[in-house]
Order: sequence, then C-alpha cells, then structure tokens
Amino acid sequence: MDNPFTAREIWFLTGSQGLYGPETLVQVAEQSRTIAETLDAASDIPVKIVWKPVLTDRDAIREIALAANADPACVGVIAWMHTFSPAKMWIQGLDALRTPLLHLHTQANVELPWSTIDMDFMNLNQAAHGDREFGYIATRLGVDRKTVVGHASDEGVQSKIGRWARAATGWAEMHSLKLARFGDNMRGVAVTEGDKTEAELRLGVSVNTWGVNDLVTVVDAVDDRDVDALVAEYEELYEVAPELRKGGERHESLRYGARQEIGLRTFLEEGGFGAFTTNFEDLGGLRQLPGLAVQRLMADGYGFGAEGDWKTAILVRVAAVMGHGLPGGASLMEDYTYELTPGREKILGAHMLEVSPSLTTQKPTLEIHPLGIGDREDPVRLKFTADPGPAVVVALSDMRERFRLVANVVDVVEPDEELPNLPVACAVWEPKPDFATSAECWLTAGAAHHTVMSNAVDLETWEDLATIGDLELAIIDEDTTVRSFAQDLRTNQVFHRLAQGF
Repeated sequence: MDNPFTAREIWFLTGSQGLYGPETLVQVAEQSRTIAETLDAASDIPVKIVWKPVLTDRDAIREIALAANADPACVGVIAWMHTFSPAKMWIQGLDALRTPLLHLHTQANVELPWSTIDMDFMNLNQAAHGDREFGYIATRLGVDRKTVVGHASDEGVQSKIGRWARAATGWAEMHSLKLARFGDNMRGVAVTEGDKTEAELRLGVSVNTWGVNDLVTVVDAVDDRDVDALVAEYEELYEVAPELRKGGERHESLRYGARQEIGLRTFLEEGGFGAFTTNFEDLGGLRQLPGLAVQRLMADGYGFGAEGDWKTAILVRVAAVMGHGLPGGASLMEDYTYELTPGREKILGAHMLEVSPSLTTQKPTLEIHPLGIGDREDPVRLKFTADPGPAVVVALSDMRERFRLVANVVDVVEPDEELPNLPVACAVWEPKPDFATSAECWLTAGAAHHTVMSNAVDLETWEDLATIGDLELAIIDEDTTVRSFAQDLRTNQVFHRLAQGF
C-alpha cells in the first residue's frame, strides 16, 4: 500500500481579533506558526500540518471552512485561540465546516515568566480563556470534535494529535473507497447484510457487485511468466511445503494460487478498488477459494470481507490506512471457538483461509489442505499464529437507522499448546475485562461474528474515528460491566434515533 498520508494535510487555524493592534497580531502569527511547525515536525503525527494566516473576522473564518471542505488534500483542521477570539465570529464557519475538527488547547510558552509578567503579556497569551469561548460555541452548535490539552511540544499531546490525524485520514479514505463484491452474501446469514445505499450516504463508501466470472476472465489471462516470478517470491518469503515446491506433486495448486493473486490484484488496481469480498457459495469458474491471494492482499492494505461481508471489508481497509507505518497490521477475524477452563478462558479466532500475515512477525508456512466446503480444489494458504500483545477487535453492524461500531480491547496470547492439526492461520486472545463479560456485552450489542483485529491501531484512534463519523461506538474494555454496557446501549439508541430527526 502506498503511504496514505503523503498527499494529505491538516490545516492549522489560529483565532484572534484586531482589538490588540497590528503589532500584537504579528506576534500571534509568529507564535502560531511556531506551534504549527512544532506539530509538523513531530514523529507521531503522520500528516503534514499546514499553517494558515491568523483569523480575525467571521467572513475569513467561513471562507477557510469552505476551502477546507472543498480541498481533497485537507483531511482535518486544528483550531487554537491564541488570544481572546470572540466566538460569535466562528458561528458561520463552524456551521459550514464538514471537515474533522480538533480543538488544541495550548499556549505559546510552557513556563510563565513570573517576574516579568505585565498586561502586554496577559493580553497576548489569553488561550486559557480564548479556548473556553471557542469550546462553548462549538458545544452550543453541536460540533463533534476532539479536544487535546497541553503544550504542542509535549509528546503526549503530539501522540493524541497523531492518533486523531490517523483517524481523520481513515475517514477521508472511507469517502474515496470503492469496494468490489465478487458475488453476493452467504445465503441465509443476517449480519453480513446491510444497507449499501445508507453506507454510501453515511460512510462515503461505494459498494457494488461484479460477477465472479468477470474476475475469472482476468485470472485465466495471467501470463505464465508472471506466475513464475510470484511463485519464486513465495519460496523466498515463506516456508513452502515440499509438495507445493517446483517438482512437488501439488506445485500446480501453488501456481494457481499465484495466478489468483495476480488476477485479483490486477482487477482491483484497474478498477481503483481498495477493498473486496468473496463468497465460497459463489465461485463461478474459480478452481480454488482464494486464500493465499486474499491474505497477501490484506497484508498490502486491501480491505477484505468473507462471505460477501462488505462492512468488515471496509473496516479492514480503514484499519490498514490508520495503522500505516506502525508495528502490526489488520486482518479479517472471526471468533471460532473457546477455551473455557475456569481462570484460563480464551478465544481462538481464525477463518476458513483468510487471516492476514500482517498480524505476525513470524515466517509463515505455505501449505495446502482440503477445505470441505465450496466444492472446489484444495486451496493454498499461509499458516501462522498472531504475535502476542495488545490488540483491538472491532465489528460494524447495521442497526437500521445507524451503524454500530463495537470495539473490544484484548490481549493476544500464545496458544496453551501447539496446534499441529489446525490448517489455517489463527489468533488466540484474552478479552477485556474478562471472557464472560466481554462475550455477554458483545452478544447484547448485536455485534457481528466477522471482525477486524488490529494490533497496530489502538482504541483511542477508533474512538476518534467514531467521533469524526458520528458513529455509535460501544466499547468493551477493562472498565466495562454488563450493567453499565447495557445502559449505554439503551442511551445510545435513544440519542441516535432522536438525532436522525423525523
């Protein structure tokens, strides 16, 4: 995946007013530019921070808001009130703003120069109440935003802004995302269904279907020389089973897996798609259910959902974008089975074939095994276990008048024993706050059985994404209780239904 942050930027807006005279405004501009440059240089902030001239009247504020909305490179704006910026002049601008907003409550200096403070200093350095004026009007107007407090040079402040910048980029990516569904949903399944028209309205994603045989045509046309080169790459990157290596009795199955990967990649690149789905019930002329191809495409940043699950495919793509450049990755995941020994409860997650190797630093094995469903040839796939460490498991459900995002904080752990007979990649995790609470809350929320697991993107980034997108977010973490979670769901339902209007 190309760096999703390269062509994007966040505008730094500074509020002030003309009351203090031109000399003070020159100082305001110099100091606000320094703050913007400090943020732009921060390693935790992956998006370019672009300083804009100081704003002192309502027409200029509205114009900059409209310009931010219209510029595809601008994924968000940071607002800071250097001096006292009367908030009535921000009303039209905030009302017009459709770009994600972060309110930075900071000031130019870290320490107060106690022995030399005079009224000139006080008039210049008024963010302490200038930002309170801004916060009031933003709240009165109902403007969703993230608020970060502290000096711009502080690493904690930069980290929070960096997470929000990743979420803002994920939201922008969602609004340019095209998703190709090869075939339809698995028959009879409820949670993979959903309103694709509403998804485009609320999330910005274009979700459409292509016949599986449209893909087959591209797969069958792949040049043998390209297959040769990709198979050689497999043998360098993975521990390839002897039967799949050149000269092995099942080498042709590996070649067909490579042909599928090249064909899928070609189809997606030519169509400008960033995510896709497949369905084992609708394989057309494909000889294998794509396994290896899907795993490698996810590792390269493509979104994927199995059995036609386009909502999970969206999440995988957005997680990959938000986590770009961070250790770890994102993958389709599914809660498969449990370890229920008291005090040792764990979840074993996997899927038929498609778990992304971005979840591991191990060298996967490349194997072939029967699938048992799909009525096709045995598919090739990568096998590994996800690395231990913190992660978040997230699902997106269509709740009729809204989309509900459910996030569970988990610890990925090593399996209690080796898994020599499990023929697929997997992850084992202990959910927060404990297994029973997590599972009961997940079921109460109606959260999906398909999820995205990310060991790169933390909970705060998902929270920022939900705030930006006005998505319902239900969090299951170390502080969750069944009673409080159920009450939060009831409150959320009332709020989001009333927010829709009549």
